[in-house]
Amino acid sequence: MARVCDICGKKPLYGNNVSHSHVRTRRRWLPSLRPVHALVKGEAVRLKVCTACIKSGRVTKAGSRPKAAKPASA
Repeated sequence: MARVCDICGKKPLYGNNVSHSHVRTRRRWLPSLRPVHALVKGEAVRLKVCTACIKSGRVTKAGSRPKAAKPASA
């Protein structure tokens, strides 16, 4: 499974773990990807999307309805 966001293209980052004795070992930071049913050109498609794209509203989820406006209190 490729760990790449289908919307923004975010990929794993690479670097080093540095221990107390300053020994370095390679590690990677993975993006937080979630499987989402999203609307693409009017069709529901399953995508792997990072949580930053979900939070920022770059993805319109399939099956989600806009919330109705609350009636004004008298």
